[in-house]
Amino acid sequence: MMGSQTQRHPALTLLILLLPLASFFLMLGATPLFDVDEGAFSEATREMFERGDFLSTYLNGEHRFDKPILIYWLQALPFMAFGATEWVFRLPSALAATIWSYATWHFARDRFGPDAALAALTVAATAIGPLAIGRAATADALLNMLLALALFDAWRHLETDRRTPLLRSYVWIGLGVLTKGPIALIVPGTVTFLYCASRMEWRRWLRSVFDPLGWLILAVLVVPWYAAALSIHGQAFIDGFILKHNVKRFTGSLEGHSGSLFYYVVAVPLLLLPWTTPLFSALRHVRTDASTAVRRFLWLWAGFVVVFFSLSGTKLPHYVLYGSTPLFLLVAAHRDSLRQRWLHLVPPTLLLATFVALPLVAQHLSQGTAGNAYYRAQLAEARSITAPIYYVVTIGALLLWLAVATRSKASIWSRLSIGAVICMGVLTSTVSPWTGTLLQGPVKEAALAARALGGTVVAWRFDAPSISVYRGAVTPQRPPEPGELAITRIDRLPQAGYETLFRKGGVVLVRRLAESAPQAS
Repeated sequence: MMGSQTQRHPALTLLILLLPLASFFLMLGATPLFDVDEGAFSEATREMFERGDFLSTYLNGEHRFDKPILIYWLQALPFMAFGATEWVFRLPSALAATIWSYATWHFARDRFGPDAALAALTVAATAIGPLAIGRAATADALLNMLLALALFDAWRHLETDRRTPLLRSYVWIGLGVLTKGPIALIVPGTVTFLYCASRMEWRRWLRSVFDPLGWLILAVLVVPWYAAALSIHGQAFIDGFILKHNVKRFTGSLEGHSGSLFYYVVAVPLLLLPWTTPLFSALRHVRTDASTAVRRFLWLWAGFVVVFFSLSGTKLPHYVLYGSTPLFLLVAAHRDSLRQRWLHLVPPTLLLATFVALPLVAQHLSQGTAGNAYYRAQLAEARSITAPIYYVVTIGALLLWLAVATRSKASIWSRLSIGAVICMGVLTSTVSPWTGTLLQGPVKEAALAARALGGTVVAWRFDAPSISVYRGAVTPQRPPEPGELAITRIDRLPQAGYETLFRKGGVVLVRRLAESAPQAS
């Protein structure tokens, strides 16, 4: 699919170049918003319009200092035109992931050749991790795009000593600081330091990171909003954003997201599925790659991100994606060195087989004792929501892949590329909507039912910000007063004093009666 023959087949090249559009836009709005993150970002954007305040973010009426302002502004633009839909809130991420993919292709084309560039684009557009964040209403795809652009331009400066790409990198870093804070400074600054240090070019690094015009650009982009936030919120902004969501996130485990020192040793191969075995193959070339300047830079980029976040107290899978861009390039650069054909064809096979088995696994788990009653009730809906078309698509895709894997005469890389595209198509068109309907469908339906009934609605011991998005109104988290509606989980139902108005999966909508207060069972 992607050997040197692509130059002789312009139609194939065009299809590969269209992959990011299919990956990140196909059925983008077909899945309900996932809680907590997608619901929280989307609701904070919606509340900006409700409050008429576009400098501060709130979630259900309370301060939200988790992230800076840029992603909310970008979500607000399509919101003004199209209203509150899943597609609207995910659009900035899809656009960012698409630009991220094409930027990777453009960078690779000049340094590794056109075929390697197409191979890197294929990995970027079909790996599970980028696919997930590129279709999510969060800040992660935007930050990944900006980090990639910043480090690509930093390398162009190191490669040529031209000042223009250096100044561009300051633009991307500034926008990154407006997206997710200091991490946008830490990653480019440290990666370039490590590269220059490996070549004993200390002064060169110092000149680059202390460029006066660069810092002026950075200040113009960053200072106005941060100064405004500090002026408006004072110590609350310092405590919430700086101390809690940056310092504490690194030094301790925030919101229970902890893991061992080797957390990302497992996470990276999983996030690059189905390209896991080519990643392991590329790792065998680290030592020889160190003799080539650009490859040394890429390995330092990937390695620093893994080490940095392995030392962090808070661990989430998507953090390590900040170092995934160089892996796309390095995997593509070593695509012709793949051996042991069947080993490389195992990941797509297992992934597609997993898609087929998901409804059966969910049904089995719902009948066991693992987890809590809420999640078991959610999973119990698997049989009722799984239409025959789900099995037609997933089984058909698995059989198609097995035919390609066993009968095609194409190279290992070409077959693996076809398998990755098949996995991407099934995931975006079938598996993701099914998963969203299973896990978030009852939440969305309960919120829409509450919206239709009107009146005051609260979320009772249930952290699901998407309720407010679908209701189109703030939903405070507190026990209901007499006559009020409450959306809660079945394992947190009151023992008496309520009327059940809606129930599906593990989600219930109740009205509190006047005669007694609800108590948790």
